[in-house]
Amino acid sequence: MTRILIAEDEPQIASFIRRGLESAGYEAVVAEEGDRALEIALSGDVDLVLLDIGLPEMDGFEVLRALRGGGSTIPVIMLTARTSTRDTVEGLESGANDYIPKPFAFEELLARVRSRLRESTPKRGFMLAQDDVELDLLARRATVGGRDVELSAREFTLAEQFLRHPGEVLSREWLLREVWGLNFDPGSNVVDVYVRYLRSKIGHDHIVTVRGAGYRWG
Repeated sequence: MTRILIAEDEPQIASFIRRGLESAGYEAVVAEEGDRALEIALSGDVDLVLLDIGLPEMDGFEVLRALRGGGSTIPVIMLTARTSTRDTVEGLESGANDYIPKPFAFEELLARVRSRLRESTPKRGFMLAQDDVELDLLARRATVGGRDVELSAREFTLAEQFLRHPGEVLSREWLLREVWGLNFDPGSNVVDVYVRYLRSKIGHDHIVTVRGAGYRWG
């Protein structure tokens, strides 16, 4: 499961973000001091950092500079009540991947998190393969049995989720969230429609319907 570090010293804000991330299917860990946040981020046990600037012990800028100075490429989204251009520039030039001012709507924060995680995916591996299906994440190229198959952007993302979670039952709600960025079921059959599209291109036997639960690869 994707693990996100929340480096935030205001308990109410940290709790609000943590609950939202966990509801969205992520694992979250909180650090209230900058030095502790740096230690966790450098451990390699988290996939993304939400970094407040106004932390005790080490502020967010110091944490970020230490992270990048140590060679870490982990995605970092800076959170701050400071809205000056100077602070924004300093954060980005120190190596932040994104910058979001407080107060913010959680939906916006979640969209930024997903975007930064997608950008970092190639660093974990360029290829995904299950059975005779292969996905090249950099070239956005799909092959079945060595034969190129043309997938739309949405079909490719859907296939990627199945190949990342072989053998797991993926609910329609989970797929809506991960592929379409929706946090609720709008009553649409869009997941079923795209699973049908994908089956027609990569083979019907790869994706199994689990009645009342969702879909499973293999």
